[in-house]
Amino acid sequence: MSPSFPSFRLPRYVLPGVFAVLLPLSNPALAQAPSPAPALAASRAEHDQSLRQEIQHSIDKGLTWLKSKQSPEGNWSNADYPALTALVMTAHFGDPSRGPRPLDDTPDDEGLRKAHAYLVGCVHPDGGIYRKGLTNYNTSISIVALLAERAPANVDLLRKARTFVVSIQKHGPEGDPFDGGVGYDLGGDHSDLSNTTYALEALSYTKGLSAAQETIKDPDLDWKAATGFLERCQNLPAHNRQPWASDDPQNKGGFIYFPGRSTAGETKLPDGKTALRSYGSASYAGLLSYIYADLKRDDPRVTAAYDWLRANYSLEENPGMGKQGLYYYYELMAKSLAAYGAADLETVDGRKVNWREELATKLMSLQTSDGFWQNENGRWWEKDPVLTTAYSLIALEFIYRRL
Repeated sequence: MSPSFPSFRLPRYVLPGVFAVLLPLSNPALAQAPSPAPALAASRAEHDQSLRQEIQHSIDKGLTWLKSKQSPEGNWSNADYPALTALVMTAHFGDPSRGPRPLDDTPDDEGLRKAHAYLVGCVHPDGGIYRKGLTNYNTSISIVALLAERAPANVDLLRKARTFVVSIQKHGPEGDPFDGGVGYDLGGDHSDLSNTTYALEALSYTKGLSAAQETIKDPDLDWKAATGFLERCQNLPAHNRQPWASDDPQNKGGFIYFPGRSTAGETKLPDGKTALRSYGSASYAGLLSYIYADLKRDDPRVTAAYDWLRANYSLEENPGMGKQGLYYYYELMAKSLAAYGAADLETVDGRKVNWREELATKLMSLQTSDGFWQNENGRWWEKDPVLTTAYSLIALEFIYRRL
């Protein structure tokens, strides 16, 4: 039997503690490993508890800073893009100290209630949650935030939003490299890996919402076609026949932005072929998307992606992109390795990396004394400290629950 990842499915619409449910609790591949000696186990537990306390302190500072930046209208940052507010809401609801508590009438939740009202005010009759374009990006991220509220009252809204995201999936003619993917908007020129990952995340988390009533048969994504699109974003000629796909050591198994384009550029190989360069954030997005699409751990597409990430492990940069998209990269790293079930990550040179501790320590070292994070490189909006702080907090919350 092929080893599989822990389930990402939520039970119907009860919406329990979302992050506790979505995160894998163990690495199936390590299930048969011998237990450490009691003294060693106690030492590790004490160390992990100390790290949790440090992480929680960092999260508290970040959330306090974010609370001070909320607008009177309930949103954070640019009001035209509800995804920014949704990411902050997800960070708030993922706070480990909050526990599995839905919105209530305590003063601490006043800002979250206002944020909820702002998001609901962005809902369109078609089910999408957006204002000025980027309809999939805004809707998919908002779905996760509303799901994290754990409120049964959100079910109908979530179902309609889910159907809207499904409707954006591209269905091109035979041979269309963008077929099966999702772009920013319905009818866009191309699908891309980032938007597809956001869509798959929202749709994976909300599978089964319509099961509450047997008479409801909501449309679902063509998951097979989506997997085909992911293949066409991966440097793996055995599964991707596009001419740019390469299995040279620098690129094999990694991912690019969309078929035919890598934001990391291209490289000339010794045989004269031009390959599109794999890079870090895309490769974590690709691995995570394969998990959402229910591929097995030993699937060659999954193992190739994981091997590229092992070979290019870095906390100093987004491999292939430098400081561009660095905090998005950190968030994807935490989500992907948690979903994969990696307790440690073994690099190609044989070094065993405790990625949770290293990533948490790196993020805490980058946090300002005021509690926020900011990238000096403004690519992909990362000069906005609200965005980068939300990314950082979500990453720390995933790490906290993996310790």
